[in-house]
Amino acid sequence: MTKRMLITGGAGFIGSNATHFFAARNWNITVLDNLSRSGADKNLQWLRDETTTFEFAQVDIRDRLAVDRVVAGGRFDAVIHLAAQVAVTTSVADPRTDFSVNALGTFNVLDAVRLYCPEAVFIFASTNKVYGNIVTAACELNGTRYAYANRPYGIGENESLDFLSPYGCSKGAADQYALDFARIYKIPATSFRQSCIYGPRQFGIEDQGWVAWFVIAAMLGRDITIFGDGKQVRDVLHVDDLLRAYEAAIRAPEKVAREAFNIGGGPHQIISLIDLIGRLENRLDRNIPLRWADWRPGDQHVYVSDIRKIQNTLDWKPEIGVTAGISQLIDWVGRNRSAF
Repeated sequence: MTKRMLITGGAGFIGSNATHFFAARNWNITVLDNLSRSGADKNLQWLRDETTTFEFAQVDIRDRLAVDRVVAGGRFDAVIHLAAQVAVTTSVADPRTDFSVNALGTFNVLDAVRLYCPEAVFIFASTNKVYGNIVTAACELNGTRYAYANRPYGIGENESLDFLSPYGCSKGAADQYALDFARIYKIPATSFRQSCIYGPRQFGIEDQGWVAWFVIAAMLGRDITIFGDGKQVRDVLHVDDLLRAYEAAIRAPEKVAREAFNIGGGPHQIISLIDLIGRLENRLDRNIPLRWADWRPGDQHVYVSDIRKIQNTLDWKPEIGVTAGISQLIDWVGRNRSAF
Protein backbone atom coordinates (compact mmCIF):
# COMPACT_ATOMS: atom_id res chain seq x y z
CA MET A 1 0.00 0.00 0.00
CA THR A 2 1.29 3.45 -0.91
CA LYS A 3 2.23 5.48 2.13
CA ARG A 4 1.34 9.13 2.58
CA MET A 5 3.74 11.93 3.47
CA LEU A 6 3.24 15.59 4.31
CA ILE A 7 6.13 17.94 3.54
CA THR A 8 5.62 21.43 4.95
CA GLY A 9 7.67 24.01 3.12
CA GLY A 10 7.62 21.52 0.28
CA ALA A 11 8.26 24.16 -2.38
CA GLY A 12 11.40 25.39 -0.64
CA PHE A 13 14.95 24.30 -1.31
CA ILE A 14 15.04 21.19 0.87
CA GLY A 15 11.31 20.64 0.48
CA SER A 16 11.26 20.49 -3.32
CA ASN A 17 14.21 18.11 -3.31
CA ALA A 18 12.46 16.00 -0.66
CA THR A 19 9.22 15.94 -2.65
CA HIS A 20 11.03 14.74 -5.75
CA PHE A 21 13.10 12.21 -3.76
CA PHE A 22 10.22 10.56 -1.91
CA ALA A 23 7.75 10.68 -4.80
CA ALA A 24 10.29 8.71 -6.81
CA ARG A 25 10.16 6.14 -4.00
CA ASN A 26 6.40 5.75 -4.38
CA TRP A 27 5.29 7.94 -1.51
CA ASN A 28 2.02 9.82 -1.98
CA ILE A 29 3.14 13.38 -1.23
CA THR A 30 1.20 16.40 -0.04
CA VAL A 31 3.16 19.64 -0.33
CA LEU A 32 2.09 22.39 2.08
CA ASP A 33 3.60 25.80 1.39
CA ASN A 34 2.48 29.43 1.41
CA LEU A 35 4.89 30.27 -1.46
CA SER A 36 6.20 33.33 0.38
CA ARG A 37 9.89 32.57 -0.08
CA SER A 38 11.72 33.71 -3.19
CA GLY A 39 12.10 30.80 -5.59
CA ALA A 40 9.23 28.74 -4.15
CA ASP A 41 7.04 29.33 -7.19
CA LYS A 42 9.90 28.21 -9.46
CA ASN A 43 10.47 25.07 -7.40
CA LEU A 44 6.76 24.26 -7.49
CA GLN A 45 6.72 24.65 -11.26
CA TRP A 46 9.80 22.44 -11.53
CA LEU A 47 8.03 19.73 -9.55
CA ARG A 48 5.03 19.97 -11.87
CA ASP A 49 7.22 19.94 -14.98
CA GLU A 50 9.00 16.84 -13.73
CA THR A 51 5.58 15.14 -13.69
CA THR A 52 6.07 14.29 -10.05
CA THR A 53 2.71 13.23 -8.64
CA PHE A 54 1.83 15.24 -5.56
CA GLU A 55 -0.98 17.25 -4.04
CA PHE A 56 -0.45 20.91 -3.26
CA ALA A 57 -2.02 22.94 -0.45
CA GLN A 58 -1.22 26.64 -0.38
CA VAL A 59 -1.41 27.06 3.37
CA ASP A 60 0.42 29.16 5.95
CA ILE A 61 1.37 27.10 9.01
CA ARG A 62 0.24 29.98 11.22
CA ASP A 63 -3.33 29.22 10.11
CA ARG A 64 -4.29 26.53 12.61
CA LEU A 65 -7.62 25.59 11.04
CA ALA A 66 -6.12 25.26 7.57
CA VAL A 67 -3.30 23.08 8.91
CA ASP A 68 -5.85 20.93 10.73
CA ARG A 69 -7.84 20.42 7.54
CA VAL A 70 -4.80 19.27 5.58
CA VAL A 71 -3.54 16.89 8.27
CA ALA A 72 -7.01 15.50 9.07
CA GLY A 73 -7.63 14.83 5.39
CA GLY A 74 -4.27 13.24 4.78
CA ARG A 75 -3.87 10.79 7.64
CA PHE A 76 -0.15 10.76 6.95
CA ASP A 77 2.41 8.08 7.71
CA ALA A 78 5.27 10.58 7.82
CA VAL A 79 5.62 14.34 8.21
CA ILE A 80 8.75 16.30 7.32
CA HIS A 81 8.37 19.76 8.80
CA LEU A 82 10.52 22.24 6.87
CA ALA A 83 8.30 25.35 6.71
CA ALA A 84 10.05 28.14 8.60
CA GLN A 85 11.39 31.66 8.78
CA VAL A 86 15.02 30.85 8.09
CA ALA A 87 17.23 33.93 8.60
CA VAL A 88 18.81 35.17 11.84
CA THR A 89 18.90 38.75 10.52
CA THR A 90 15.19 38.69 9.72
CA SER A 91 14.43 37.40 13.20
CA VAL A 92 16.35 40.30 14.73
CA ALA A 93 14.44 42.82 12.60
CA ASP A 94 11.02 41.19 13.10
CA PRO A 95 11.03 38.80 16.08
CA ARG A 96 7.23 38.57 16.28
CA THR A 97 6.86 37.12 12.79
CA ASP A 98 9.81 34.84 13.42
CA PHE A 99 8.13 33.50 16.57
CA SER A 100 4.72 33.10 14.96
CA VAL A 101 6.12 31.08 12.06
CA ASN A 102 8.77 28.98 13.76
CA ALA A 103 7.37 28.41 17.24
CA LEU A 104 3.59 28.77 16.87
CA GLY A 105 3.55 27.39 13.32
CA THR A 106 5.47 24.29 14.39
CA PHE A 107 3.12 23.86 17.34
CA ASN A 108 0.16 24.00 14.95
CA VAL A 109 1.63 21.23 12.80
CA LEU A 110 2.62 19.10 15.78
CA ASP A 111 -0.78 19.45 17.43
CA ALA A 112 -2.56 18.51 14.21
CA VAL A 113 -0.39 15.39 14.00
CA ARG A 114 -1.24 14.62 17.64
CA LEU A 115 -4.94 14.86 16.88
CA TYR A 116 -5.18 13.16 13.49
CA CYS A 117 -2.17 10.92 12.82
CA PRO A 118 -0.10 10.41 15.99
CA GLU A 119 1.57 7.32 14.52
CA ALA A 120 3.24 9.40 11.80
CA VAL A 121 7.01 9.69 11.92
CA PHE A 122 7.66 13.40 12.47
CA ILE A 123 10.98 14.91 11.40
CA PHE A 124 11.56 18.47 12.53
CA ALA A 125 14.22 20.44 10.64
CA SER A 126 15.94 22.20 13.53
CA THR A 127 19.20 24.14 13.38
CA ASN A 128 22.67 24.36 14.85
CA LYS A 129 21.68 27.84 16.05
CA VAL A 130 20.04 26.23 19.10
CA TYR A 131 23.58 25.95 20.52
CA GLY A 132 24.43 29.64 20.19
CA ASN A 133 28.09 30.59 20.54
CA ILE A 134 29.00 27.43 22.51
CA VAL A 135 31.21 29.22 25.01
CA THR A 136 32.66 25.96 26.33
CA ALA A 137 34.11 25.13 22.91
CA ALA A 138 37.45 26.90 22.62
CA CYS A 139 37.90 28.56 19.24
CA GLU A 140 41.29 29.24 17.65
CA LEU A 141 42.48 30.66 14.36
CA ASN A 142 44.21 28.03 12.26
CA GLY A 143 45.56 29.72 9.14
CA THR A 144 42.59 30.87 7.07
CA ARG A 145 40.02 29.09 9.23
CA TYR A 146 38.65 29.13 12.72
CA ALA A 147 38.65 25.75 14.41
CA TYR A 148 37.70 24.12 17.70
CA ALA A 149 40.64 23.60 20.02
CA ASN A 150 38.81 21.08 22.21
CA ARG A 151 36.11 19.50 20.01
CA PRO A 152 37.91 17.25 17.49
CA TYR A 153 34.65 15.64 16.37
CA GLY A 154 32.60 18.84 16.46
CA ILE A 155 29.56 19.73 18.55
CA GLY A 156 27.55 16.87 20.01
CA GLU A 157 23.92 16.65 21.10
CA ASN A 158 24.86 16.89 24.79
CA GLU A 159 26.07 20.47 24.35
CA SER A 160 24.03 22.97 26.35
CA LEU A 161 21.33 24.85 24.44
CA ASP A 162 21.93 28.60 24.23
CA PHE A 163 19.54 30.15 21.74
CA LEU A 164 21.26 33.58 21.51
CA SER A 165 19.10 35.10 18.72
CA PRO A 166 15.32 35.37 18.18
CA TYR A 167 15.75 32.77 15.42
CA GLY A 168 17.57 30.47 17.83
CA CYS A 169 14.80 30.99 20.39
CA SER A 170 11.96 30.23 18.00
CA LYS A 171 13.62 27.20 16.44
CA GLY A 172 14.81 26.03 19.84
CA ALA A 173 11.29 26.22 21.26
CA ALA A 174 9.99 24.22 18.30
CA ASP A 175 12.82 21.72 18.69
CA GLN A 176 11.88 21.12 22.32
CA TYR A 177 8.17 20.89 21.53
CA ALA A 178 8.88 18.18 18.95
CA LEU A 179 10.86 16.13 21.46
CA ASP A 180 8.32 16.68 24.23
CA PHE A 181 5.38 15.68 22.04
CA ALA A 182 7.30 12.49 21.38
CA ARG A 183 7.63 11.88 25.13
CA ILE A 184 4.14 12.88 26.20
CA TYR A 185 2.00 11.82 23.25
CA LYS A 186 4.19 8.98 21.92
CA ILE A 187 4.49 10.55 18.47
CA PRO A 188 7.63 9.11 16.81
CA ALA A 189 9.12 12.58 16.48
CA THR A 190 12.76 13.51 16.07
CA SER A 191 14.70 16.75 15.73
CA PHE A 192 17.45 17.09 13.13
CA ARG A 193 19.71 19.97 14.19
CA GLN A 194 20.97 20.78 10.73
CA SER A 195 24.17 22.55 9.86
CA CYS A 196 24.78 24.13 6.44
CA ILE A 197 22.73 22.30 3.81
CA TYR A 198 23.37 23.16 0.16
CA GLY A 199 22.58 21.91 -3.32
CA PRO A 200 20.46 22.49 -6.42
CA ARG A 201 17.14 24.36 -6.21
CA GLN A 202 18.56 26.60 -3.48
CA PHE A 203 17.72 30.22 -4.28
CA GLY A 204 20.15 31.54 -1.68
CA ILE A 205 20.17 35.16 -0.56
CA GLU A 206 22.65 37.20 1.42
CA ASP A 207 20.88 36.50 4.72
CA GLN A 208 20.46 32.76 4.29
CA GLY A 209 21.86 29.93 2.19
CA TRP A 210 25.35 31.41 1.94
CA VAL A 211 26.92 28.66 -0.18
CA ALA A 212 24.28 29.03 -2.89
CA TRP A 213 24.31 32.82 -2.56
CA PHE A 214 28.08 33.03 -3.13
CA VAL A 215 27.78 30.78 -6.19
CA ILE A 216 24.83 32.73 -7.63
CA ALA A 217 26.37 36.14 -6.96
CA ALA A 218 29.79 35.15 -8.32
CA MET A 219 28.37 33.72 -11.53
CA LEU A 220 25.96 36.61 -12.13
CA GLY A 221 28.36 39.40 -11.18
CA ARG A 222 26.46 40.53 -8.11
CA ASP A 223 28.02 42.12 -5.03
CA ILE A 224 29.25 39.76 -2.33
CA THR A 225 29.63 41.08 1.20
CA ILE A 226 31.72 39.20 3.74
CA PHE A 227 30.47 39.83 7.26
CA GLY A 228 33.31 39.41 9.74
CA ASP A 229 36.72 38.30 8.51
CA GLY A 230 35.65 35.49 6.18
CA LYS A 231 37.43 32.83 8.20
CA GLN A 232 34.17 31.50 9.67
CA VAL A 233 33.88 27.75 9.23
CA ARG A 234 30.86 25.51 8.70
CA ASP A 235 30.47 21.85 7.98
CA VAL A 236 28.45 21.56 4.79
CA LEU A 237 26.13 18.76 3.73
CA HIS A 238 24.68 18.16 0.29
CA VAL A 239 20.89 17.98 0.26
CA ASP A 240 20.90 14.49 -1.25
CA ASP A 241 22.82 13.18 1.76
CA LEU A 242 20.32 14.88 4.08
CA LEU A 243 17.42 13.20 2.29
CA ARG A 244 19.02 9.80 2.72
CA ALA A 245 19.15 10.53 6.46
CA TYR A 246 15.47 11.50 6.45
CA GLU A 247 14.64 8.24 4.70
CA ALA A 248 16.67 6.22 7.18
CA ALA A 249 14.89 7.91 10.09
CA ILE A 250 11.45 7.20 8.62
CA ARG A 251 12.40 3.55 8.24
CA ALA A 252 13.49 3.29 11.90
CA PRO A 253 10.99 5.27 14.04
CA GLU A 254 11.80 3.25 17.13
CA LYS A 255 15.44 4.41 16.90
CA VAL A 256 14.80 8.12 16.36
CA ALA A 257 11.70 8.87 18.45
CA ARG A 258 12.40 11.37 21.25
CA GLU A 259 15.95 11.90 19.98
CA ALA A 260 17.79 14.93 18.63
CA PHE A 261 20.52 14.47 16.03
CA ASN A 262 23.18 16.90 14.90
CA ILE A 263 23.55 16.53 11.16
CA GLY A 264 25.95 18.13 8.73
CA GLY A 265 29.06 17.23 6.83
CA GLY A 266 31.00 16.72 10.04
CA PRO A 267 34.71 17.46 10.55
CA HIS A 268 35.68 15.98 7.16
CA GLN A 269 33.47 18.36 5.16
CA ILE A 270 34.26 21.86 6.36
CA ILE A 271 34.76 25.08 4.45
CA SER A 272 35.25 28.73 5.31
CA LEU A 273 33.75 31.70 3.52
CA ILE A 274 37.01 32.72 1.88
CA ASP A 275 37.77 29.09 1.03
CA LEU A 276 34.58 29.02 -1.04
CA ILE A 277 35.47 32.32 -2.72
CA GLY A 278 38.84 30.83 -3.66
CA ARG A 279 37.18 27.74 -5.14
CA LEU A 280 34.84 29.91 -7.19
CA GLU A 281 37.70 32.08 -8.45
CA ASN A 282 39.54 28.96 -9.60
CA ARG A 283 36.45 27.55 -11.30
CA LEU A 284 35.47 30.84 -12.98
CA ASP A 285 39.09 31.81 -13.70
CA ARG A 286 38.74 35.38 -12.44
CA ASN A 287 38.95 37.42 -9.28
CA ILE A 288 35.74 37.99 -7.36
CA PRO A 289 35.47 41.50 -5.84
CA LEU A 290 34.34 41.51 -2.21
CA ARG A 291 32.86 43.99 0.20
CA TRP A 292 33.55 43.71 3.92
CA ALA A 293 31.26 44.50 6.87
CA ASP A 294 31.02 43.95 10.62
CA TRP A 295 30.05 40.64 12.16
CA ARG A 296 26.31 39.98 12.28
CA PRO A 297 24.41 39.18 15.50
CA GLY A 298 24.49 35.49 16.41
CA ASP A 299 27.14 34.56 13.83
CA GLN A 300 29.29 31.68 15.07
CA HIS A 301 33.01 31.82 14.26
CA VAL A 302 32.94 28.09 13.77
CA TYR A 303 30.33 25.38 13.81
CA VAL A 304 31.02 21.75 13.01
CA SER A 305 28.55 18.95 13.73
CA ASP A 306 29.58 15.86 15.62
CA ILE A 307 27.69 13.35 13.48
CA ARG A 308 28.69 10.17 15.30
CA LYS A 309 25.28 9.71 16.92
CA ILE A 310 23.35 9.71 13.66
CA GLN A 311 26.05 7.62 12.01
CA ASN A 312 25.78 4.97 14.70
CA THR A 313 21.98 5.09 15.04
CA LEU A 314 21.04 4.99 11.36
CA ASP A 315 24.19 3.62 9.70
CA TRP A 316 24.38 6.84 7.70
CA LYS A 317 27.27 9.02 6.60
CA PRO A 318 27.80 11.77 4.02
CA GLU A 319 28.67 10.47 0.58
CA ILE A 320 28.94 13.64 -1.53
CA GLY A 321 32.19 15.50 -0.93
CA VAL A 322 32.56 19.27 -0.85
CA THR A 323 34.33 19.52 -4.20
CA ALA A 324 31.79 17.39 -6.06
CA GLY A 325 28.81 19.00 -4.34
CA ILE A 326 29.87 22.57 -5.04
CA SER A 327 30.71 21.70 -8.64
CA GLN A 328 27.20 20.30 -9.05
CA LEU A 329 25.70 23.48 -7.57
CA ILE A 330 27.76 25.65 -9.94
CA ASP A 331 26.53 23.62 -12.89
CA TRP A 332 22.90 23.95 -11.74
CA VAL A 333 23.19 27.73 -11.37
CA GLY A 334 24.80 27.89 -14.81
CA ARG A 335 21.89 26.01 -16.38
CA ASN A 336 19.30 28.20 -14.62
CA ARG A 337 20.71 31.73 -14.90
CA SER A 338 17.39 33.15 -16.06
CA ALA A 339 15.72 32.02 -12.81
CA PHE A 340 17.75 34.38 -10.63
